[in-house]
Amino acid sequence: MHSNMTWLNEPPQWSAKGDTIKVKTGKSTDFWRKTFYGFVRDSGHFFSTLASGDFSAQVSISGEYEYLYDQAGLMLRVDEHNWLKAGVEYTDGAMHFSVVITREDYSDWSVIRIDDAARNDLEIRLTRHAEALRVQYRVAEGQWQLARLGYLPMPESVKVGIMCCTPERQGFEVEFKGFGVGAAIPRALHEE
Repeated sequence: MHSNMTWLNEPPQWSAKGDTIKVKTGKSTDFWRKTFYGFVRDSGHFFSTLASGDFSAQVSISGEYEYLYDQAGLMLRVDEHNWLKAGVEYTDGAMHFSVVITREDYSDWSVIRIDDAARNDLEIRLTRHAEALRVQYRVAEGQWQLARLGYLPMPESVKVGIMCCTPERQGFEVEFKGFGVGAAIPRALHEE
């Protein structure tokens, strides 16, 4: 899978071996546009492939989240003004599952507090159903939890992949395992 992936803002250090990608973040990296804070950041690390039509992307992540806004997860990107990022983010002194959807130059942000065990064993699944995006997560192979169902106008093909950022520092080490893109899971929102 790695051979057809490309970096937006390649990190200072990274490696790929088998189905594992390890990244060490650069200084003051982030993805955000305007809302509340008034600034624009498009400097986060994003390693992506092209996906068309409906699909599900999935990855397992682990990292030592310690500083405000340390984050890692999945991203879907149309362009710099329209994208989604979802994953673990450290804020208010705790681990959270975070989703940001940016439409037409403005970002929004939602967070769900999660157990500290998620730092070493969290899976994320991002599914595209036409213009709808479904974000799910699970800890330690438990039940999938719906975190967000959002809207994003998208062309037939978009970029999807792994992302990480450290707005307040550099050197955050994160490991991504088993990233893949396949057929979209069924449309039913509530799984058994």
